Amino acid sequence: MALSTHLLLNIKAPPVPSLLKSHRSSSSILPRNFLIPSPCHRKPIKEIMMKPQAASVQSAVSEVMSLIQSSPPTWQSAILSNLLIFLLGSPILVSGLSVSGIAAAFLLGTLTWRAFGSSGFLLVATYFVIGTAVTKVRMAQKEAEGVAEKRKGRRGPGSVIGSSAAGCICAFLAIFGAGGIGYSRLWQLGFVASFCTKLSDTVSSEIGKAYGKTTYLVTTLKVVPRGTEGAVSVEGTFAGLLAAILLAFVGGLMDNCP
Repeated sequence: MALSTHLLLNIKAPPVPSLLKSHRSSSSILPRNFLIPSPCHRKPIKEIMMKPQAASVQSAVSEVMSLIQSSPPTWQSAILSNLLIFLLGSPILVSGLSVSGIAAAFLLGTLTWRAFGSSGFLLVATYFVIGTAVTKVRMAQKEAEGVAEKRKGRRGPGSVIGSSAAGCICAFLAIFGAGGIGYSRLWQLGFVASFCTKLSDTVSSEIGKAYGKTTYLVTTLKVVPRGTEGAVSVEGTFAGLLAAILLAFVGGLMDNCP
């Protein structure tokens, strides 16, 4: 027993490799100028992937804007411009037009943009906003008297086409260059005049039905109830005249009037 104990005590344990030496030897494999990137300097993968996407979106937007600003206007720019404007202005359009009326208005807007550019389109938009606003004036009173427009004043395609027929003819003549350059300003003036005339008619009718105290029949000058076809009032006539002057002034500011 004593002999075995003596042998165990004299056996040397195998050397344990030093962790420090192992670390030094492993680090000596790497070159001295090698730097391990810090986590804070690493760019996220999402950020790297989003850069090409942002560039492509920016490029697409610039192409769309250049197409919209085409001079002279093209059918492509007219369709694209109207599509964007109608999407953004859909709440206003729905309040003043039926679904089929919106479709007719889209065709009118596209034709207008193609013929006279953004200035002509803004003129028609001004006409629509004013016409819709006066149609809503005292709607409850008009409905009670039975003289209000159908569908709470939301106009259909017939109203849109009827209001813009003369303007559309001028737009077509301008697009196809009827009469040459000398007539181009004439078609432009006719376009503005047609919408001024129609706005005057709409405003005088709606304001007359809402505020007209005495209504006269044009043919006989007899006093007739408000809302009678062919009847006029002082209040409505004055309001219609102001509306026509206002729209003509807008047309002049937008260089639509020669």
